[in-house]
Amino acid sequence: MSIEATLADLGVTLPDAAAPAANYVPYVVVGDMVYVSGQISQDENGFIIGKLGDTMDVEAGQAAAKTCAISLLSQVKAACWGDIDRLVRVVKLTAFVNSTQEFGDQPKVVNGCSDFLVAALGDDMGPHARSAVSAASLPFGVAVEIEGIFQIK
Repeated sequence: MSIEATLADLGVTLPDAAAPAANYVPYVVVGDMVYVSGQISQDENGFIIGKLGDTMDVEAGQAAAKTCAISLLSQVKAACWGDIDRLVRVVKLTAFVNSTQEFGDQPKVVNGCSDFLVAALGDDMGPHARSAVSAASLPFGVAVEIEGIFQIK
């Protein structure tokens, strides 16, 4: 089954890849690797803003992280000239969670991204290395930002 068919079964259609908001490119392809710039939490209603441990709980943070996963896949699709089935595997994610100093559940928040990628890509392509760190603030006040490294064919 194609990746987009699996996504459709999960109720997800990949949006067009977002344009960069500053002086950078959304992804760089080097050989069989795609390095995707940080994707911020946003959906069809705009930015998902908030601070974990203050205005957001873990469940809301997980939902925000899932939107980052969808954006990451959109960028990979763009890097593959529209053929997301060239994706071989997720290699590494680095996640930043807008959170209070006392909040310590950043890994649980980022599971919203990781769990979605495994559900969408399966046990061979989805599992990945990962970092999940706290940030005092993120651009536009978003809750989560995640960058990724992906292998393609």
